[in-house]
Amino acid sequence: MSVREWDGSSYDRISATMEALGREVLGRLELNGDELVIDAGCGSGRITAALIERLPRGRVIAVDQSESMIEAARRRLGGRAELRVLDLLELELDEPADAILSTATFHWIADHALLFRRLRAALRPGGRLAAQCGGRGNIDVLRGKAGRVCARAPYAEHFEGWRAPWNYAGPRETRELLLAAGFRSAECRLTPAPREPEAPREFLTTIVLGPHVQRLPVALREPFMDEVLAQLGEPVVVDYVRLNIDAVA
Repeated sequence: MSVREWDGSSYDRISATMEALGREVLGRLELNGDELVIDAGCGSGRITAALIERLPRGRVIAVDQSESMIEAARRRLGGRAELRVLDLLELELDEPADAILSTATFHWIADHALLFRRLRAALRPGGRLAAQCGGRGNIDVLRGKAGRVCARAPYAEHFEGWRAPWNYAGPRETRELLLAAGFRSAECRLTPAPREPEAPREFLTTIVLGPHVQRLPVALREPFMDEVLAQLGEPVVVDYVRLNIDAVA
């Protein structure tokens, strides 16, 4: 997974937008209530809590690479799920899962081929994957406007040689990688999903432009966000494009 620092408390406080998108994915996952399900990239546990409600006789293993996110999830969930600080590219289980749920995570991982092999290995035959992440075209407008600020002094020197950490894949190549990883069937599609976050400054700083902000010395972070918000105008619209994935092992 891409290495970046997350603030789990901030994410939990302002991630209602992400929760709403995640609940749409959870709604696609058919469950009897007694399954073992992996929440792959659980964040602060908002969607994990909704998943647990769907599994009165089942179990949830919630995985995230960020210790801060797992701590936030532990505060939210208590002992209702097994929580693991773990890179999904190193995912291994002692027993196969019935399903994997993932929201807003896969675009942080560069190697989707390895990711999908790991996920397939974690599922029993017939197990299901329901996922959503940023897809091709995601936040193109917002990133373009932020990029203009990045190119100005005094910010430009801090972005020399920088490569964006996201992997915003398209549906065709994603389906091919899923089938190559051993999934029996896969359906992938792009869906525009623009959102107006309730707390745009914190939302952009914590989530959308976190990699940009963390490139800068502390003294430049607030001025940078001032200029980005001026570029975006009001209301702040995050031009999300989501890659939806439904696959069967």
